Amino acid sequence: MSQVIQDKKGRAKNRSPKNIEAVVLSILVYGAAVITFGMLLYIIGYILVKGVPHLSFDFFSWEYNSDNVSVVPAAINTVFMAVMTLAIVVPIGIGAAIYTVEYAKRGSKLVKVVRLTTETLSGIPSIVYGLFGLLFFVTAMKWNQSLLAGAFTLAIMVLPVIMRTTEEALQSVPDSYREASFGLGAGRLRTVFRIVLPSAVPGILSGVILAVGRIVGETAALLYTSGTIAKIPGSPMESGRTLALHMWVLANEGLHEDKAYATAVILLLLVIGINFLSNKVAGKLAKA
Repeated sequence: MSQVIQDKKGRAKNRSPKNIEAVVLSILVYGAAVITFGMLLYIIGYILVKGVPHLSFDFFSWEYNSDNVSVVPAAINTVFMAVMTLAIVVPIGIGAAIYTVEYAKRGSKLVKVVRLTTETLSGIPSIVYGLFGLLFFVTAMKWNQSLLAGAFTLAIMVLPVIMRTTEEALQSVPDSYREASFGLGAGRLRTVFRIVLPSAVPGILSGVILAVGRIVGETAALLYTSGTIAKIPGSPMESGRTLALHMWVLANEGLHEDKAYATAVILLLLVIGINFLSNKVAGKLAKA
């Protein structure tokens, strides 16, 4: 039953249970947003306070040694790892998504199997991927611990992210775009690459950003595949540690914990920079 109350001026107001529920839900939603934002600020502030005082010129030396524990080789290896992984996974993930959305029949058993497989892959712990990469790429393929073995392992890890976000981006494109293209005489392939994909680029790029974030922050899988050698490798077949592994090794050794926090600052700035540039590119592509 609704409750009739009076305001300060004596006017009757109707306060129903639905209105009370709406107010409570609004408070919960705003509270969750504030808590999330506060946690983010706390994490960023904690990392900056603990890491910024330990940044120095020696920390950015070209070569790593026990005195400066330079972060430069790890930063370069992180960029190499991200580029190699994306070069492997982006064509496969986008191609698979195009097939499932644009070419496969609706309700196809093959599509169901593919989606079930991707969902299963997304739920596997990263340490399992690391052990698989160690057994298959490092041992069976005889690639040893190398950037290439790490890149292929990470490609399998982030494939579900690329594929699912691309599917959602393609499905968000109105069917009227496709019908208009078909009506003008364009084939399916031309329609996909000239009409559908350009419209879905912002959504696809969001998936790529998520994949880059996981690549940059991964440690367990790379520990067994790419190795922890602190140098700039001469080729993809050589071992090298990324920033996340560099931070883990320094913290695990217990000799340079201050430099581990400094590495976290560099990693944080790198992720923020990648997200900023990606959002700028996505905004320009959306306006194009």
